[in-house]
Amino acid sequence: MLALVALLTLFATRDATALWWILLLGVAGLPAALAPGHRLLGPLSRFAEVVVLGLAASQVAAAATLGGGLGASAVLPYLAVPVTVTALRRRFREGAALLAVAAATLLVSAALTQADGGRQLGQTGYLAVCAQWLILAGLGLYTAGTLHRVMRVRGEGKPQPYAEATRLLTQLRTVARQLPGATLDPGGISEHLLEELRTVAPTDRAAVLSASGGGRLVVLAQIGVDRVDWETTLDADSAIADAWASQQPQTAARSQARSHTGGDVSALIVPLVAGVRTVGLMVLEADSAQAYPPPVVARVTALTRPAALRLEAALLFDEVRSLATNEERQRLAREIHDGVAQELVMVGYGIDNALAYVEDDPKETAEALRTLRQEVTRVITELRLSLFELRSEVDRHGGLAAAIAEYARTVGASGGLRVHLSLDESTARLPAATEAELLRIAQEAVTNARKHAGASNLWVTCEVDPPYAQIEVSDDGHGIGEQRTEGHYGLAIMAERAERIRGRLEIRPRQPSGTTVAVVLGSSPRRDRVRGNAAAAEGE
Repeated sequence: MLALVALLTLFATRDATALWWILLLGVAGLPAALAPGHRLLGPLSRFAEVVVLGLAASQVAAAATLGGGLGASAVLPYLAVPVTVTALRRRFREGAALLAVAAATLLVSAALTQADGGRQLGQTGYLAVCAQWLILAGLGLYTAGTLHRVMRVRGEGKPQPYAEATRLLTQLRTVARQLPGATLDPGGISEHLLEELRTVAPTDRAAVLSASGGGRLVVLAQIGVDRVDWETTLDADSAIADAWASQQPQTAARSQARSHTGGDVSALIVPLVAGVRTVGLMVLEADSAQAYPPPVVARVTALTRPAALRLEAALLFDEVRSLATNEERQRLAREIHDGVAQELVMVGYGIDNALAYVEDDPKETAEALRTLRQEVTRVITELRLSLFELRSEVDRHGGLAAAIAEYARTVGASGGLRVHLSLDESTARLPAATEAELLRIAQEAVTNARKHAGASNLWVTCEVDPPYAQIEVSDDGHGIGEQRTEGHYGLAIMAERAERIRGRLEIRPRQPSGTTVAVVLGSSPRRDRVRGNAAAAEGE
């Protein structure tokens, strides 16, 4: 742009000495070109550009051979440079200030040049050209600002998965804390709806149905003298299927139950629609003809409309809860399969042995029964410990160290282990999800030491100084040798949990015997300071 302005200036003035203004303009804009993002140099350089531009416009216009208007037009296109830069950097207020400074400089410079007694500017043409270029620059700045606002609004309107999920889960948590527990239970909401409908419509039997996948419905709740085998197929020729497809109430003169014996029947099926989604159906039946005229349908619909939103929230909450507990169910299934189930198999073998000795050797039978009793006692102990582990959680007031210490003492007492605790926990807390994962890792390590290590002593160290944490469980058992994380003792589970919270799982031999399992989260500020001081002391 600077080269183009220089050529236009030379064409308008036919005087090479006028180019010194262009050189001065380049010097003024040099800091902005070298450091456009600098908080001080960038704006100052751009303001210097418009001031020099205003002075140069009047001087070139006065020296132009074909009139002031053409001379000003040779220089003023450069005004687009600083204004465009501010628009690109989204500094629209700075751009408006630049235009104001440029206008003031053009006017003041024109007055000073006119009073200098030199060549007349051709005031009307000069001012018209100045106004034209200022208006063009202003329109460009306004357009850029408008486009920026439109794009920002569109960007805000786009779905942001994590932000939206955070907002919804926060609202769900708030609602779940404020409302009674049964309020977010689909069955409880359905039963409450049916009881309300009984007061506004004749009802001998009724049910609330919801989709379960595969084109079928499930019964969430029902009322009536006997349990009813409702029609739950959506591809059948029934009023239930019609109501689901049309999202409109349907009435019928025949029962929607496959087990109905006959007689006069009136059926009313009302879809439970939340927004544009059908979340369920409400089915009412009365053993009489014409039991649901339009006024009754209107009253029933008025009750079901708000209930549909409550039911959708309960179903979504139930789905989220199922997803959240699915991993823990899988872990529990693995625990039962590898622990209690195998123990029960051994009990079964013991029963077989006892039966084999019943007739041949009563003494051997008694010994087998005593052994069997010991096995049953051990299995019961394992079950109690598993239930205790499932119930254990980090208390909001007790903290992570207290939860780990309680579990280690309980498991150590049951397994005949001497437990040594070292707890160092600050008043600050880790996120609840992180504390839960650290507790589960510690539980797995303690359980492994009790079950598999053959240890006599257990050392548990818990150091928590958020965002740093280190949990260490050591035993004096026979060790695990070169055991890898995909092997036995639940090491893979601990590794997965540590990775989930971006922690480091360390498994190493303990001298002179045993194993140490440690999980480390973050880095310790105190240890870093101690190491820094030690390094400084060595340097001295």
